[in-house]
Amino acid sequence: MSEDWLARWREGRIGFHRSEPHPALTHHWPRLGVPAGTKVLVPLCGKSVDMRWLAQHDYPVLGIEVAAEAIEQFLEQSPAEVSRYHKAGFEISRQGSVELWCGDFFHLHIDQAAEIGAFYDRASLIALPPATRHRYAFHLAQLIPPGAKGLLVSITHDESWEGPPYSVPAEEIRTLFEPNFRLVHLEDNPEQEDSKRESVWELERRGPHG
Repeated sequence: MSEDWLARWREGRIGFHRSEPHPALTHHWPRLGVPAGTKVLVPLCGKSVDMRWLAQHDYPVLGIEVAAEAIEQFLEQSPAEVSRYHKAGFEISRQGSVELWCGDFFHLHIDQAAEIGAFYDRASLIALPPATRHRYAFHLAQLIPPGAKGLLVSITHDESWEGPPYSVPAEEIRTLFEPNFRLVHLEDNPEQEDSKRESVWELERRGPHG
């Protein structure tokens, strides 16, 4: 997956990128009741402007992205100063309250995510092939503390259309996440011209006793 993802950024095949914050984020995030100041994990973050929206609303961001091109393009969107440093196998760039960690999401360890208190996934799960999605859901659960909430935006489409983004239906989302999260299906967005339909979910990490 990583090689294909890197090739997409090198070649500019990033049709999944949006120039404005995602409506699901701006509409549903305030309803989660995540306290201001909570650091938000954004896996496979690309150069998403959703991270700037979160930062502007007093939510520090820790974004993980394997493509250095995506990180540099994000940083170029703002004239704000950038600090860079290396930590535990990641090259980290910080701009304001956004930290971008360049590296493999699956190499992020619990101790490195100690400050995380929420998460946002708009294009992470749907970027992964089926076998890797199980690993992703389990790893995310390891990084997120009990009681922490997150927003997940998934996509369904005609399976004959190759991903990414891959089609991840509601049944699979429940199978992947219900062992470790409480799920609330918030909405399905109208089908788009290319037959993709978005679904939006609220997730809350279960505690040790469910």
